[in-house]
Amino acid sequence: MNAIIEGLTGMDKMNDQAIATDFLIAAKTGIKNYALAISETATPEVREMLRRHLDTAIATHEKITNYMMNNGYYHAYNPQEQFRVDMQVTDTTLNLVSK
Repeated sequence: MNAIIEGLTGMDKMNDQAIATDFLIAAKTGIKNYALAISETATPEVREMLRRHLDTAIATHEKITNYMMNNGYYHAYNPQEQFRVDMQVTDTTLNLVSK
């Protein structure tokens, strides 16, 4: 995105956060899907393969969460601060729509 447009819209600060948030949501979805697939699998070999993938998905989720917490995008232990960040993102989004 053009640097001027990024500055005007506030998206220069939001890109990393938006990408990380999408990645975190995808990782959570993957974890749920692997867990469901494990419960539906009949063969031990497939179940073991899915468990390995589940372990990788959980590790990825942890890395994304740590990245987001270290950068102030995610406040898992402070709901009030997370609400403030979420409202800031919401306001930025609404401002983009109104422009």
